[in-house]
Amino acid sequence: MPPTPPPSAGRLQAWLATFKVYRQPASLRMLVLGFSAGLPLLLVLGTLSFWLREAGIDRTTIGYLSWVGLAYAFKWVWSPLVDRLPLPLLTRWLGRRRSWLLLSQVLIASGLIGMALQDPQQSLTPIVWCALAVALGSATQDIALDAYRIESASAQQQAALAATYQTGYRLAMIWAGAGVLWLAAQVQGATTGYDPLAWRWAYCAMAASMALGMLTVLLAPEPSAPALAPSRNLREWLQGALVAPFADFITRYRWQAALVLGLIAVYRISDVVMGIMANPFYVDMGYTKEQVAAVTKIYGVLMTLAGAFVGGAMAMRWGVMRVLMLGAVLSAGSNLLFAWLAGQAPTVLGLTLVVSADNLAGGIASAAFIAYLSSLTNVQYSATQYALFSSMMLLAPKWLAGFSGQFVDAFGYPSFFISTACLGLPVLVLVALAARVKTPENP
Repeated sequence: MPPTPPPSAGRLQAWLATFKVYRQPASLRMLVLGFSAGLPLLLVLGTLSFWLREAGIDRTTIGYLSWVGLAYAFKWVWSPLVDRLPLPLLTRWLGRRRSWLLLSQVLIASGLIGMALQDPQQSLTPIVWCALAVALGSATQDIALDAYRIESASAQQQAALAATYQTGYRLAMIWAGAGVLWLAAQVQGATTGYDPLAWRWAYCAMAASMALGMLTVLLAPEPSAPALAPSRNLREWLQGALVAPFADFITRYRWQAALVLGLIAVYRISDVVMGIMANPFYVDMGYTKEQVAAVTKIYGVLMTLAGAFVGGAMAMRWGVMRVLMLGAVLSAGSNLLFAWLAGQAPTVLGLTLVVSADNLAGGIASAAFIAYLSSLTNVQYSATQYALFSSMMLLAPKWLAGFSGQFVDAFGYPSFFISTACLGLPVLVLVALAARVKTPENP
């Protein structure tokens, strides 16, 4: 008889088998579509705040302009339309999910071109409207893509799809963060200060990058979504599209729905509120475009990818709720490192260490949180229910983040970062309580 392999070898083989899920076609498609989803976010939030700060826009105004991101928090309003309304010609050609994906991607590319043609020093209003169009298109793409992901694989594979989605998402953030800064620096050349032409070319390149997502949508298969019962009149359609998804969630979770929704509403509050002032912080500390691009937008995002893969694998092996708690602790704690950094002389080493810890924590938390949200949905209403959950995740944090610039102007960066860490303390209690909630089976 062959010798029995040691227990350590068996555990290694089990982990290797677990990681093979990332090579499946559904995971690879989600990698590319995650890139398409991640590209617009920084371009209307983080990278835009860097652009505006360099153009001389004050921090308080930048904070208020972050409310453009509230489009993501209200996407549940039109998610029933994305879930059920067919688009003329497109739906017959591509199917229910891919038609909405393609439409939203075209809107994103158009809005980015509009932003590229504006100069914030001349007028902020056109940029705000174009950024809002990008945010609306991006939120719509998220609705359709979340439904596409949930319908493309079983519940057991959702953590892996979440990890590959996060990988594509974070790669796009490298391009939309470091790529924009690098392109702008190359166009600007040796000149210093603000150069609107440099930002114009950089944002045009971002608009062209949306072609990758469009091509993937055209080549990807339409998932096997549950058939929709035909509606005899408008009232019946509204009942199925608007009322039924929310009633289903309340019916399945009953009084525990309030606890679940409360956790969703505040889980990422530390990261979201802090993130709005991150790029103005780098500018005010004196870091160059090249340093911010290399450390925060490339190396930092790679650390997020590592966290996402580790978080996805841990969630599959140890359960989502345990990793959800770990992510909550790490995400809040890492903000304290920014408070320390604010009191130091600007060095690349210090920035690298802080960004590494923060992004690794964020990757672990994101992978677990996406898997948790996916487990809450009923496949009959996947787009609408997931849009509700992900919208609630952003509503309170995005609203509060709008005041971040005003807080920094009044109290300084160290106090701001410490305060954002304290915002994460109630999350720990909610995760502990939500861990006791049993997820109902899909009917």
